[in-house]
Amino acid sequence: MRRLVLVGIALFVAATFAFYMVTFTVSYTDTAVLTTFGRAGEGSVINDPGLKFKLPAPIQSTTVYDTRVRFLEARLEQQQTADDRQIVVKAFLTWRVDDPLVFYQRFSGSAGSETREHYRKAEDTLTSLLRSAVSEISRYELGELFAPEAGASKLSELEQAILSRIQGGENGSISDYGMDVAMVGINAVELTSDTTKDVFDRMKSRREKLAAKAESEGNAAATAIMSKTESDVQRIRAFAEFRAAELSNEGGIEAAEYLIELQEEPKLAVFMQFLSLMSDGFGKRATLVLPTDMLGLKIFSPEAMENVQRGILPDIGFGNASASDNSNGGAGE
Repeated sequence: MRRLVLVGIALFVAATFAFYMVTFTVSYTDTAVLTTFGRAGEGSVINDPGLKFKLPAPIQSTTVYDTRVRFLEARLEQQQTADDRQIVVKAFLTWRVDDPLVFYQRFSGSAGSETREHYRKAEDTLTSLLRSAVSEISRYELGELFAPEAGASKLSELEQAILSRIQGGENGSISDYGMDVAMVGINAVELTSDTTKDVFDRMKSRREKLAAKAESEGNAAATAIMSKTESDVQRIRAFAEFRAAELSNEGGIEAAEYLIELQEEPKLAVFMQFLSLMSDGFGKRATLVLPTDMLGLKIFSPEAMENVQRGILPDIGFGNASASDNSNGGAGE
């Protein structure tokens, strides 16, 4: 009984191994190349997913490729722009196996049917092509790649130029390798120390120019404002002087009437002049001790208001009054 079990197990293992030798599976994301004695020709590519049958190795063998997009990044060497600036660029590309048969024929060689080795050799080829194509940077100036204005940078144009060069380079089209490059991008740009210094110097110069322009515009605006202010001041002053002259003339005309009346009563004119003198000279709060015989101060003398009747001006030193009446002194405040 035990012997039968062992024989059964052996037969099962042998059947499983035989089934494995004559079958292979293709996923919906894969494409297989079926070779006969290491050679592949028309009809060797299998795209339909599912379980497939083949003759056992070494008669027939399969190489399965993942046809999804793959990512490749390469750190490139130092490049020079059109304005002699040194920069180091890190670029990437996305690629996939487009023609499995051509891809197999290109990269099998000594690697046989080992898929991993095919991918490695393909990526070496793509890296070489990318290094060569990135020399398109030499057609652009650094300021064109890093323009301060939105949308003015030519990085996208440079990426398209690199992609076009890879797709149809000097060594033939990328399709000759059974590959398709979907996109090329630049994900990092490093400046050398000399280039960094030049960039900062140019930024400083640009800021200084902007500051000088703003200062010049400010000075021009200030000059215009001052000129307008001076013009307004002169206009207002001229108007004020003209208006003052008009008022002075009007006042002279009105005063002429009173002067005529004052000429009829000279004593009244003198009295009014004394009042004006008192108002102008002693209008502020002050305390003075002065003799009453000074001009204009006799009105404060006690004798000045004696015997003054209605309609008669007091005698303050003019007219028929004698100077002897004013010999007494007094105090005024």
